[in-house]
Amino acid sequence: MTTRQVKGLDGDGGSEPGGSDPGRPHRGDQGGRLPATAWAVLGLLSFPGERTGYELKKWADASLAFFYWSPAISQIYAELRRLEGLGYASSRVAAQGDLRNKRLYTITEAGRAALARWADTADAGPAVLKHPLVLRVWLGHLADPDGLRSQLRAHRERTQAQLREIERAQDVSHEIGHWPYPEVALRWSERHHRAELELAEAMLADLERMWQAGEEAYGGQAAGGG
Repeated sequence: MTTRQVKGLDGDGGSEPGGSDPGRPHRGDQGGRLPATAWAVLGLLSFPGERTGYELKKWADASLAFFYWSPAISQIYAELRRLEGLGYASSRVAAQGDLRNKRLYTITEAGRAALARWADTADAGPAVLKHPLVLRVWLGHLADPDGLRSQLRAHRERTQAQLREIERAQDVSHEIGHWPYPEVALRWSERHHRAELELAEAMLADLERMWQAGEEAYGGQAAGGG
């Protein structure tokens, strides 16, 4: 099923997926080892234009969240400070008349070079799967069947809502144009979430068959785990 629970969307894991990333900047970089979130934020800055931290958060919610993880706004600002300290990003304060001034961030040439090296050389590693719902099904011998049904149906509805969000993001990406790689990532996300719906339906069908036949007909697996 989906790896999206790693991103903290179901309340069982709000921490960064996989912990620190194995990618390292070039030997001449002062940053040493950077976490994956830093590279993700720098990646958001790698597209044309200047953006505020709030705009980066909104963009992460409409892109990174569908296939990786969307950092909290506080984490985004923390990484922006780190990236500025490394010389990978720069910022300026833009006046807005009577409105509050805003700080705009952009990637530097050093940041773009470091990000390109990381994207080209870092081992992405295996996908991390942490699915809170499957963990609960694994413990189904302690759970109430009606509760499991409710959780599966809620998961199905949540996944359908995520699919609608992805479709809206695809429409926006198509309107903007000139961003073919994010569009490929969004198409993968759409396929992934459609597969998640099928897996949820299949799991619910498996459970219904087991409950109808009785747990004993399944060799005691429902009562013993495994």
